[in-house]
Amino acid sequence: MGTFPEGFVWGAATAAYQIEGAAAEDGRTPSIWDTYSHTPGRVLDGDTGDVAADHYHRWREDVATMAELGLGAYRFSLSWSRLLPGGRPNPRGLDFYSRLVDALLERGIAPVATLYHWDLPQEIEDAGGWPVRETAERFAEYAAYAGRVLGDRVHTWTTLNEPWCSAFLGYGSGVHAPGRTDPADALAAAHHLNLAHGLGVRALRAEAPGARCSITLNMHHTRGDAEAVRKVDGVANRIFLDPVLGRGYPEDVRADTAAITGWGFVRDGDEAAIAAPLDVLGVNYYSPTLVKLWDGTGPRASAHGHAGSAASPFPGCEDVDFPPQPGPYTAMGWPVDATGLTEVLVRLHRDYPGVPLMVTENGAAYPDRVDAGGAVHDADRVAYLRDHIEAVGAALAAGADVRGYFAWSLMDNFEWSYGYSKRFGLLHVDYPTGTRTWKDSAHWYRERIAAARRG
Repeated sequence: MGTFPEGFVWGAATAAYQIEGAAAEDGRTPSIWDTYSHTPGRVLDGDTGDVAADHYHRWREDVATMAELGLGAYRFSLSWSRLLPGGRPNPRGLDFYSRLVDALLERGIAPVATLYHWDLPQEIEDAGGWPVRETAERFAEYAAYAGRVLGDRVHTWTTLNEPWCSAFLGYGSGVHAPGRTDPADALAAAHHLNLAHGLGVRALRAEAPGARCSITLNMHHTRGDAEAVRKVDGVANRIFLDPVLGRGYPEDVRADTAAITGWGFVRDGDEAAIAAPLDVLGVNYYSPTLVKLWDGTGPRASAHGHAGSAASPFPGCEDVDFPPQPGPYTAMGWPVDATGLTEVLVRLHRDYPGVPLMVTENGAAYPDRVDAGGAVHDADRVAYLRDHIEAVGAALAAGADVRGYFAWSLMDNFEWSYGYSKRFGLLHVDYPTGTRTWKDSAHWYRERIAAARRG
């Protein structure tokens, strides 16, 4: 069992739309995920986040569980539609998050707040959404308000969670809200998300000068043919990493996507604005991605269920194939390979030196069941967590500056287009009743945290 440095942060993560429920309570207005999930055919079994895990009403119980787990930090997201519905401050929404943050602090749990985890207010999407520049400006206003009302108590701010998903699944392949399929819009959305991050960091620090600021990226750890790796890495990773970390947009990405867009959405000064200094870079990792150049014959395979077609989430990669990978697999069909996490962290340390890292999501879905004795035996998840935590230890041993690890997820939740069919939680949620049950993985994680603190 690897050792971790003193002060290493152990946490768990969630997202507002996935757990809160109370979709139309206390002033909250619809987000794009409310609209998308209520659109027939978009989400498996017609599931919605209307109730989800009912965290909005059960947050006290959930915070007590976090303390019992021994978490040092809790990563959650704010609902933009709850905090600023229609662009106007909502005292009841603020009260919910204020009480949650205070309860975490009382338990010695550091609040790590994500401003945007995919739930754009519907009225902003109606005005054009992320493909238009004004959305980045609206986000900066939202960040300023959040910093003003919560900045004295939040330990770390994350501007965006996985902007690749927001841009390329939401506006490219259409498998996430708002369900649009225009590669030019997807690329414009990627830029405006980057711009929103930079403007948001500046807005947060203007309101809360001591704010620790971050962004969380879902790293695609690509393996395979060098040219295919370069292309996918460009539009999946470097399109965000390079501008956020002060290098501007990669020229090869611009060239690869020139037939789709002329990049006229990038204005003078944008890249400087995007490169607001970070305190930590959040890294989400679940599995590696195998790629090769497509020979043009036969159907192309898909990457994590996202078809390589005209509605691809990888614009500019039309000649890239995503062949099957060796197992074992999670319930999502994703291959399990912890070595990829070590390689991702070491790569970031090597290619972007001086940037502290934090694993902000890592976990696996399996078909969990509560047995007759009231237990949930999820040995596969225990093995997954054990191996990936050891992979973080290996990255530390190789010199990577990794500051913490957050398991995804604290509890079972609404898993986006998969509805309630996939369970990632340390806690099993019985959706009809909301009852939480500790899985074996929760007991294991509690002991792993305790062992790490004992040294």
